[in-house]
Amino acid sequence: MKFNAKQLQQMSNTVRANALGAVLSAHSGHVGIILDASEIITCIFANHLRRGIDRFVLSCGHGSALLYSVLKLAGYKIGKLNTFRKFGGLPGHPEYGIDGVDATTGPLGLGVGNAVGLALSQKIRGIRAHTYTIVSDGDLMEGVSFESLAFAGRYNLNNLIILWDDNRLSIDGIAQTDIDINARMRAMGFNVMSVRGNDIASIEHALERAKKSNAPVFIQCRNILGRGSSLANNSRAHGFALSDTEMLELISKNTNSDGLHLWNLVGKRPIAQKICAVPVLPRVKIPKIPDNISTRELSGIYLDLLMRAGVDLITGSADLADNTRVKTSVSRDITSKNFDGNYINYGVREHAMAAIMNGMAADGLRAVGSTFLVFSDYMRPSIRIAAMSGLPVIYVFSHDSVCVGQDGPTHQPIEQLPSLRLIPELNVFRPCNMAEVAYAWNTAICDIKHPSAIILSRQKFRQIQSPNDSEMDRGGYVIYPARSGRAKTTIIATGAEVSLAVEIASRFKNVQVVSMLNVSQFRAQDNVYKNKVLRGCVVAIEASSPSPWFEFADAVIGIDKFGASGDGDVVYREYGFNIDKIINEIKNYIQ
Repeated sequence: MKFNAKQLQQMSNTVRANALGAVLSAHSGHVGIILDASEIITCIFANHLRRGIDRFVLSCGHGSALLYSVLKLAGYKIGKLNTFRKFGGLPGHPEYGIDGVDATTGPLGLGVGNAVGLALSQKIRGIRAHTYTIVSDGDLMEGVSFESLAFAGRYNLNNLIILWDDNRLSIDGIAQTDIDINARMRAMGFNVMSVRGNDIASIEHALERAKKSNAPVFIQCRNILGRGSSLANNSRAHGFALSDTEMLELISKNTNSDGLHLWNLVGKRPIAQKICAVPVLPRVKIPKIPDNISTRELSGIYLDLLMRAGVDLITGSADLADNTRVKTSVSRDITSKNFDGNYINYGVREHAMAAIMNGMAADGLRAVGSTFLVFSDYMRPSIRIAAMSGLPVIYVFSHDSVCVGQDGPTHQPIEQLPSLRLIPELNVFRPCNMAEVAYAWNTAICDIKHPSAIILSRQKFRQIQSPNDSEMDRGGYVIYPARSGRAKTTIIATGAEVSLAVEIASRFKNVQVVSMLNVSQFRAQDNVYKNKVLRGCVVAIEASSPSPWFEFADAVIGIDKFGASGDGDVVYREYGFNIDKIINEIKNYIQ
C-alpha cells in the first residue's frame, strides 16, 4: 500500500521524535537536519524504496540519527537507538554493514559518489531499480560531489534521484554553495525539480516524476534548518544546541501512535535478498616474459589473461588506460547508451572514481580503478572509507617512483607508498616480477573483505625470478639467498629495487635479498619467521620515504626529498640508487 499525505506526516513526526530521542540520549549529534528533513526521508522509505532492490545513501552523514530512526521504524535490525554515539553502539556517522546502510558516509561529498556508483552498478547489472540520496549544502560545496555528478550526467544515470536539503546554512553561517546550483545541475544533464521540504504532497509528486525520468534527477527541497525550534533558520541548529527541556517538548509534540502503527506496516513488507558472487580464479598459462620489462606491463599481461579466462571485473581508469594497462583485449566500453560492458572511462576524476567504485563494490561488483601513484592523494579519503567498510575495491597505481623522469617532481611519488601502507585493512602490494604480480592480483580478487592497491613501475628492469618454494603469502621472503653459508646481511627491497638489491648482493658472499611484497602481511608473521628471514644487519632499499622501514631495518636507503626533472635513470642514480655508492654504504653498515 501507498500512504497518503496525512499518513506520511504522522510517520515523519514519528521519525523526528525517535531521532531527537537518540540525540538527547547521547547528548551529542545534529538536530537541525532531523527537524527539517524528516518528511523527505519518510517519503522515500515509506512509499518508494523497495527493500533489497533500491538503494539509499544519506550523503550528509551527520544526520545519522535521522537515518537510524527510519531504519528502526521500517523493521531493519540495527539495535537500539539509545546506543547512538555510545561505545559499541550506533556510530555517529552511518557505516556500511549496519542493516540498511548502503554506504559509509563521513566526509561530506563522498556519499554523492557512492550513490552514483550504486546507480551505475544497477545499470551494469541490468536491474530496474533506483538509488536515492539526500545531500546537504555541505555536500554540494565539496569538489568530489561535482566530479561524481558530472560523471552521472555524462553516463545518463536516470535511476539516480538526488534530494537536496536546501536550508542555505552550514556550521559557519550562510552556506557557500554555488550561486545557482540548479543551473549547474541542468548543465550537467540533470532533470531539476524544486519543492518545499515540508510539503509532502509536492515531494511525493516529484518522486513519482523522478522515477519516470529519462535523465538523472535533482530535487531541490527548500528548507528551514531546525524548523519548529527556537533556533529555526539559525546555523547553531546544525549541532546539539537546544536545551534538554526544548528537546523533550519537541519529542512529545512529534510522538504519535498512528505514525508508529503505519511504520509497522512498512516493516512487514517483503525483502529482496542481495546475492554476492564468490570470485573464482581460473588457471591461466603465462607466456614467456622478457628479461627486461616493467611491472605495469606484467600486470597488463596477467590481467588480460584473467579477463579472457572469464574473471568478472569492471576495470576503469582516470583517463590513463594506456599507461596503467587496465584496458584489456576483451574490454568493452560502458557508455551512456550501453551498460553491457566491463570498462569505464572515468575521465580526469580520480576522487570521484574512488568514491564511485565504493558504491559499485557495496552493490556487489568487483571494481578496478587506475591512475598514477602520485594521484592516489586525490583518492585517499575514499580509499580510507573502503578499508573501513571492508569493500574489496582494487586500485592499480603505476609510475611508482622518481623513475617517472622528465615529468618532474609533481609526478614523482615519494611519500605516497608508505602513506598507503599506513591505512589499516588495506592490502598494499609492490611486486617485482610476474609471480608477485600474479599473487597480488589473485589475492586482491579473492579477498572479499579488504581493498587492495597494486603498485607498479613505469620503467623496465631486469627480472629476478622467485624461488619455487618462496613463501610469498607471508608478505616477505628470501628471493636471493647468500652465496656462501648463513647470511650476515639482509637487504629488504620491493618492486624495481629488488633487481638493484640482487645485483648489489651478488658482489658479496654473505648477503641475501628479501622481497617485501606486502609489508602488512609480513608484519603479521610470528617472530620465528621474521628472524628466519631478516638475518644479520638489515638494510632496506626503496625509492620512497625511508622512515617507516626502520620498523624492520637497521639502515635505510630511500628518498626524503622531492624528485627532479630529467631522464628517469639519471634521476634514480642521482637520488642515491647507484650500485657502487650503495655497496660502499653497505660495507660501512656491516663493518
